[in-house]
Amino acid sequence: METATSTPAIEGRIEAREERVHILTGAVCNNNCIFCMEEDRDGRYVTNSATTDEVVKTILAKNRGCEEVCFTSGEPTTNSRLPQWVKWAKEHGVRRISVMTNGRALSMEKYAKILIACGMNRFYVSIHGHEPKLHESLTRTPQSFDQTVAGLDMITSLKKYGVELHTSTVVTKRNLPHLGEIYRFLRAHGVDQVVFNVMQANGRANTYFETIFPSYTEISSVAKAFIDEQGKVEKQVQAFLVDIPLCTTTGLPDFNRGYVESYVHYEPAGNGEQLLNPETHAARTDGELVAIKRSDLDAAARQKRPECLKCRYESVCEGVWGNYLKHYGWDEFQPVS
Repeated sequence: METATSTPAIEGRIEAREERVHILTGAVCNNNCIFCMEEDRDGRYVTNSATTDEVVKTILAKNRGCEEVCFTSGEPTTNSRLPQWVKWAKEHGVRRISVMTNGRALSMEKYAKILIACGMNRFYVSIHGHEPKLHESLTRTPQSFDQTVAGLDMITSLKKYGVELHTSTVVTKRNLPHLGEIYRFLRAHGVDQVVFNVMQANGRANTYFETIFPSYTEISSVAKAFIDEQGKVEKQVQAFLVDIPLCTTTGLPDFNRGYVESYVHYEPAGNGEQLLNPETHAARTDGELVAIKRSDLDAAARQKRPECLKCRYESVCEGVWGNYLKHYGWDEFQPVS
């Protein structure tokens, strides 16, 4: 990790980010998070069930030697083919092989070691509180907290094999007051980087918006207070606030202002491509698969207004979720000169 003084400004980091490849792994999840983006479980079942061995081989062949392949969507560890797919990714020269997981299965030492032996070298573990009541009020799954923490501890114990451990905490009205406690709890369990993900205003997050979605201004204010306080005892706070308009986070140290990774995933032709402009994306359809970038799906749901053109961040800003604006409006968004 670079030092704060040597890290480029947030605009430069966003512009320099490398695209990673997401492989959709399954149709089921053993948590039931209240903010899950994948509210359409039936639709996900159809899409993700199309990821077969042949599909994985095709995706890896198209992206041989890429920077990162991340296995995600559903709960990847519920798919028995995951270790084999990880092994194939390593054989295709992928430098970083990662998984987005709730970490519960990682508590089993044999399974965690199998993934690492096959080539997994980074784990993104979702955890949304520092104690069971808070975490499980959001995952709506009893005993999920203890299993996830055990998974964190297991990966920490296996860092000697060269693996990295990051976490993802989705910020809600319930856990926002506890960012500092969550951060310190996770760092004590060996987490390298703690990412606080602001919810995307779609799926269940939109369904339950009124009860769980704090304003961006509230989030930024609490994050600044926590980071300023933590900075008194830790030279460089390894916390990153992600997926929040940059104009609302100018009070945070630039080092702690994160961004959403640029990524592409593949869906069966005739399924995902209906969401895209056929004139601009036809070239990305190849046989049975269509390549879909995250920005392709988000663009229609995010908005900008004329004042945004005056902002220094306009070129790297993806806009504000339309569903968010229906609840909070534009008042908190001011162009940064």
